[in-house]
Amino acid sequence: MRHTSLLYPSADAWRAATAKRVLFFGMSGLGKTHIANMLRDSGEWFHYSVDYRIGTRYMGEHIVDNFKAHAMQDPFLAELLRTDSIYIASNITFDNLAPLSTYLGKPGDPDKGGLSFAEYQRRQALHHGAEVAALIDTAHFMDRANRLYGYDHFVCDSGGSICEVVDPENPDDPVLKQLAATHLMVWIEGSSDHTAELVRRFDKAPKPMCYAPEFLETSWTTYLTENNLSEREVDPDSFIRWTYARALAHRQPRYAAMAKNWGISVPAAALAETRSAADLDQLIVQALGNG
Repeated sequence: MRHTSLLYPSADAWRAATAKRVLFFGMSGLGKTHIANMLRDSGEWFHYSVDYRIGTRYMGEHIVDNFKAHAMQDPFLAELLRTDSIYIASNITFDNLAPLSTYLGKPGDPDKGGLSFAEYQRRQALHHGAEVAALIDTAHFMDRANRLYGYDHFVCDSGGSICEVVDPENPDDPVLKQLAATHLMVWIEGSSDHTAELVRRFDKAPKPMCYAPEFLETSWTTYLTENNLSEREVDPDSFIRWTYARALAHRQPRYAAMAKNWGISVPAAALAETRSAADLDQLIVQALGNG
C-alpha cells in the first residue's frame, strides 16, 4: 500500500492538470537531466536541478575554498590570493557538475589525490545535509517559478543519491512526504543492460559519488580487509570503481520502494525515446494507467 495518495491519482487527472509537477529519480546516466532539459527547452517548464542547488547554494563556499587551498600550494598563486589580485570561482552548470564531484573527492593514497577517510566522511556528511535541504527547497522554487516567471509546469531533476538521504519504507519520512505532496515522483527504471552500461562508463571514467554513511563505512572496511590494505595504500579510483558496482545493487531496491510507496515508474528505454512533452505525457499516462 502506498504511504500517500499520488498528486495525480489517475491518467485522467494527469491529462486534465493545468499545472504539472514531476520529480524524476534514479541512477545518474539514465536520462533525468536529458528529459528535464527537453522540457525546459519547450519553454513551458521550469527546470530545478537538485545537484546544481547543492553545488551553488549549499556547498559553493566549500567548493571554492577547496580550489583556494590547492592554489595556495603554489607560491605564485598564493601571493595573488593574499592580495586579492585574482578571483577563483566555481563554474558549475546544470550540465557540468564537476566542481561538486571534485569537492567530494575519493579516499585513499594522498599521492594519487586521495583524501583521508575521515575527511571523505566529513564531505559526504556535508553533501547529505545539502541534498536534504535542496530537496526541501523544491516547494519554494515551484512557487517562485509560477509567481515570478509564470511557469505552471515544474520538473525536478534529482540527484542519483536521493535514495541515500530518505527512508522510502517510512510513511512519515519528512522529505518524501513533502516531495510526494507537491510532485508526481517518477522512477526511471533501468534494465540489467543499463546497469552493465553504467558500470562500463564508470569504470572508464570513475567519478566521486555520495553514499549513505552505513553503506560507505561497511564498503570501506570490507575493501581494506579483502585487499589487506592500509588507508594510505588504497588506490582512490580502484576503491570507487569497486564501490560503484556495490552501490548499484544497494540503490535498486531503495528506488523500487520509492516508486512503490511514493510514486510510479517508467522504463528508461521508453524514456530515451521521448522527444517532446507530449511524448512524456503519454508515457506517464501509461504508467498511471498501470498503477
